[in-house]
Amino acid sequence: MPLPHAPRLTPPAPWSPLTDLQFHALLPYLLPRSLAGRKIADLRARMDAILHLTATTAPWREAPAADGTPATVARYYRRLTHNGLWERLLVALAEAAPGHPLRQIEHLIVRACRRAHRMRGIGLLVLIRRLGLRSALNGPPWLLPDPDLSETLARAPHPLGIPRSRAGRLARAGYLRAVTWLLKAAEGRARIPRSVRLAWP
Repeated sequence: MPLPHAPRLTPPAPWSPLTDLQFHALLPYLLPRSLAGRKIADLRARMDAILHLTATTAPWREAPAADGTPATVARYYRRLTHNGLWERLLVALAEAAPGHPLRQIEHLIVRACRRAHRMRGIGLLVLIRRLGLRSALNGPPWLLPDPDLSETLARAPHPLGIPRSRAGRLARAGYLRAVTWLLKAAEGRARIPRSVRLAWP
Protein backbone atom coordinates (compact mmCIF):
# COMPACT_ATOMS: atom_id res chain seq x y z
CA MET A 1 0.00 0.00 0.00
CA PRO A 2 1.39 3.44 -0.92
CA LEU A 3 2.47 5.78 1.86
CA PRO A 4 0.03 8.60 2.73
CA HIS A 5 0.39 11.78 0.66
CA ALA A 6 -0.68 15.33 1.48
CA PRO A 7 -4.33 15.77 0.39
CA ARG A 8 -4.93 17.85 -2.71
CA LEU A 9 -7.78 18.79 -5.01
CA THR A 10 -7.24 18.51 -8.75
CA PRO A 11 -7.99 21.75 -10.61
CA PRO A 12 -10.94 21.28 -13.01
CA ALA A 13 -10.08 21.19 -16.70
CA PRO A 14 -12.33 20.88 -19.76
CA TRP A 15 -12.24 17.68 -21.80
CA SER A 16 -10.12 17.66 -24.94
CA PRO A 17 -8.91 14.73 -27.07
CA LEU A 18 -5.77 12.98 -25.87
CA THR A 19 -2.54 14.27 -27.34
CA ASP A 20 0.12 11.86 -28.63
CA LEU A 21 2.16 12.26 -25.40
CA GLN A 22 -0.86 11.77 -23.14
CA PHE A 23 -2.02 8.67 -25.01
CA HIS A 24 1.45 7.11 -24.96
CA ALA A 25 1.63 7.77 -21.18
CA LEU A 26 -1.71 5.94 -20.77
CA LEU A 27 -0.93 3.07 -23.15
CA PRO A 28 1.06 0.83 -20.74
CA TYR A 29 -1.94 0.71 -18.38
CA LEU A 30 -4.58 -0.20 -20.99
CA LEU A 31 -5.87 -3.53 -22.29
CA PRO A 32 -5.11 -3.46 -26.05
CA ARG A 33 -7.18 -6.55 -26.89
CA SER A 34 -10.84 -7.48 -26.61
CA LEU A 35 -12.05 -10.41 -24.51
CA ALA A 36 -12.06 -12.47 -27.72
CA GLY A 37 -8.34 -11.70 -28.13
CA ARG A 38 -8.73 -9.34 -31.09
CA LYS A 39 -6.70 -6.15 -31.14
CA ILE A 40 -8.87 -3.08 -30.47
CA ALA A 41 -8.82 -1.11 -33.71
CA ASP A 42 -8.83 2.44 -32.31
CA LEU A 43 -7.88 2.29 -28.65
CA ARG A 44 -7.21 6.02 -28.53
CA ALA A 45 -10.72 6.88 -29.75
CA ARG A 46 -12.19 4.49 -27.19
CA MET A 47 -10.26 6.10 -24.33
CA ASP A 48 -11.24 9.56 -25.61
CA ALA A 49 -14.89 8.44 -25.51
CA ILE A 50 -14.53 7.10 -21.94
CA LEU A 51 -12.77 10.22 -20.65
CA HIS A 52 -15.21 12.49 -22.50
CA LEU A 53 -18.24 10.84 -20.93
CA THR A 54 -16.84 10.40 -17.41
CA ALA A 55 -15.93 14.10 -17.32
CA THR A 56 -19.72 14.65 -17.19
CA THR A 57 -22.58 13.08 -15.26
CA ALA A 58 -24.22 11.76 -18.45
CA PRO A 59 -25.34 8.11 -18.72
CA TRP A 60 -23.30 5.64 -20.80
CA ARG A 61 -25.89 5.64 -23.60
CA GLU A 62 -24.68 9.18 -24.40
CA ALA A 63 -21.06 8.08 -24.86
CA PRO A 64 -19.59 9.31 -28.17
CA ALA A 65 -19.47 6.53 -30.76
CA ALA A 66 -15.86 5.35 -30.87
CA ASP A 67 -14.90 2.08 -32.50
CA GLY A 68 -18.33 0.70 -31.70
CA THR A 69 -21.54 1.60 -29.88
CA PRO A 70 -21.88 3.36 -26.50
CA ALA A 71 -22.48 -0.12 -25.01
CA THR A 72 -19.06 -1.22 -26.31
CA VAL A 73 -17.43 1.82 -24.67
CA ALA A 74 -19.24 1.11 -21.37
CA ARG A 75 -18.18 -2.57 -21.46
CA TYR A 76 -14.55 -1.60 -22.04
CA TYR A 77 -14.72 0.87 -19.13
CA ARG A 78 -16.07 -1.86 -16.84
CA ARG A 79 -13.38 -4.28 -18.03
CA LEU A 80 -10.63 -1.72 -17.32
CA THR A 81 -12.17 -1.05 -13.91
CA HIS A 82 -12.31 -4.73 -12.91
CA ASN A 83 -8.70 -5.05 -14.11
CA GLY A 84 -7.60 -2.35 -11.60
CA LEU A 85 -6.73 0.36 -14.15
CA TRP A 86 -7.86 3.30 -12.04
CA GLU A 87 -5.92 2.20 -8.95
CA ARG A 88 -2.73 1.86 -11.02
CA LEU A 89 -3.28 5.26 -12.63
CA LEU A 90 -3.92 6.94 -9.27
CA VAL A 91 -0.65 5.56 -7.86
CA ALA A 92 1.16 6.71 -11.03
CA LEU A 93 -0.40 10.19 -10.67
CA ALA A 94 0.67 10.46 -7.03
CA GLU A 95 4.26 9.63 -8.00
CA ALA A 96 4.45 11.60 -11.28
CA ALA A 97 6.39 14.85 -11.62
CA PRO A 98 4.26 18.00 -12.19
CA GLY A 99 5.13 18.14 -15.92
CA HIS A 100 4.36 14.47 -16.62
CA PRO A 101 1.74 13.86 -19.39
CA LEU A 102 -0.48 11.93 -16.95
CA ARG A 103 -0.63 15.01 -14.73
CA GLN A 104 -1.97 16.96 -17.73
CA ILE A 105 -5.05 14.68 -17.77
CA GLU A 106 -5.30 14.22 -14.00
CA HIS A 107 -8.75 15.83 -13.88
CA LEU A 108 -10.08 13.40 -16.49
CA ILE A 109 -8.56 10.40 -14.68
CA VAL A 110 -10.00 11.33 -11.27
CA ARG A 111 -13.42 11.98 -12.83
CA ALA A 112 -13.30 8.52 -14.44
CA CYS A 113 -12.40 7.04 -11.03
CA ARG A 114 -15.60 8.38 -9.51
CA ARG A 115 -17.67 5.99 -11.60
CA ALA A 116 -15.57 3.05 -10.40
CA HIS A 117 -16.50 3.36 -6.70
CA ARG A 118 -19.46 0.97 -6.82
CA MET A 119 -17.44 -1.69 -8.65
CA ARG A 120 -14.20 -1.39 -6.65
CA GLY A 121 -15.60 -0.75 -3.18
CA ILE A 122 -13.82 0.25 0.00
CA GLY A 123 -10.34 -0.65 -1.30
CA LEU A 124 -10.49 2.14 -3.88
CA LEU A 125 -11.71 4.59 -1.25
CA VAL A 126 -8.83 3.73 1.10
CA LEU A 127 -6.29 4.09 -1.73
CA ILE A 128 -7.66 7.50 -2.77
CA ARG A 129 -7.55 8.78 0.82
CA ARG A 130 -3.98 7.55 1.34
CA LEU A 131 -2.80 9.07 -1.93
CA GLY A 132 -4.52 12.35 -1.04
CA LEU A 133 -6.24 12.65 -4.46
CA ARG A 134 -9.50 13.96 -2.99
CA SER A 135 -11.03 14.85 -6.36
CA ALA A 136 -11.24 11.10 -7.15
CA LEU A 137 -13.71 10.66 -4.26
CA ASN A 138 -17.36 10.59 -5.31
CA GLY A 139 -18.31 13.12 -2.65
CA PRO A 140 -16.84 15.33 0.10
CA PRO A 141 -14.39 13.29 2.23
CA TRP A 142 -16.13 14.20 5.51
CA LEU A 143 -19.31 12.42 4.29
CA LEU A 144 -17.55 9.24 3.11
CA PRO A 145 -16.29 6.26 5.13
CA ASP A 146 -12.77 6.59 6.52
CA PRO A 147 -11.34 3.19 7.53
CA ASP A 148 -8.08 4.85 8.65
CA LEU A 149 -9.80 6.61 11.56
CA SER A 150 -8.74 3.70 13.78
CA GLU A 151 -5.25 5.25 13.72
CA THR A 152 -6.71 8.53 14.99
CA LEU A 153 -8.47 6.64 17.77
CA ALA A 154 -5.25 4.86 18.74
CA ARG A 155 -3.56 8.25 19.30
CA ALA A 156 -6.34 9.45 21.65
CA PRO A 157 -5.67 9.14 25.42
CA HIS A 158 -7.13 5.91 26.78
CA PRO A 159 -9.76 6.32 29.55
CA LEU A 160 -8.03 3.75 31.80
CA GLY A 161 -5.14 6.19 32.20
CA ILE A 162 -7.42 9.03 33.33
CA PRO A 163 -7.48 9.59 37.14
CA ARG A 164 -10.68 8.98 39.16
CA SER A 165 -11.85 12.51 39.91
CA ARG A 166 -14.49 14.94 38.68
CA ALA A 167 -12.09 16.13 35.97
CA GLY A 168 -11.34 12.48 35.14
CA ARG A 169 -15.07 11.71 34.72
CA LEU A 170 -15.41 14.67 32.35
CA ALA A 171 -12.35 13.51 30.42
CA ARG A 172 -13.77 9.97 30.13
CA ALA A 173 -17.10 11.36 28.93
CA GLY A 174 -15.23 13.45 26.35
CA TYR A 175 -13.33 10.34 25.25
CA LEU A 176 -16.56 8.38 24.77
CA ARG A 177 -18.08 11.23 22.76
CA ALA A 178 -14.93 11.29 20.59
CA VAL A 179 -15.11 7.51 20.06
CA THR A 180 -18.79 7.76 19.10
CA TRP A 181 -18.01 10.56 16.62
CA LEU A 182 -15.09 8.60 15.14
CA LEU A 183 -17.23 5.51 14.65
CA LYS A 184 -19.90 7.55 12.86
CA ALA A 185 -17.26 9.29 10.74
CA ALA A 186 -15.63 5.96 9.87
CA GLU A 187 -18.96 4.66 8.58
CA GLY A 188 -19.70 7.76 6.46
CA ARG A 189 -23.19 8.78 5.47
CA ALA A 190 -25.57 6.06 4.34
CA ARG A 191 -26.73 8.34 1.53
CA ILE A 192 -25.13 11.44 0.04
CA PRO A 193 -27.59 13.70 -1.80
CA ARG A 194 -26.99 13.83 -5.54
CA SER A 195 -26.81 17.64 -5.39
CA VAL A 196 -23.86 17.38 -2.95
CA ARG A 197 -22.05 14.80 -5.12
CA LEU A 198 -22.53 16.94 -8.25
CA ALA A 199 -21.27 20.06 -6.46
CA TRP A 200 -18.07 18.25 -5.36
CA PRO A 201 -15.27 19.50 -7.69
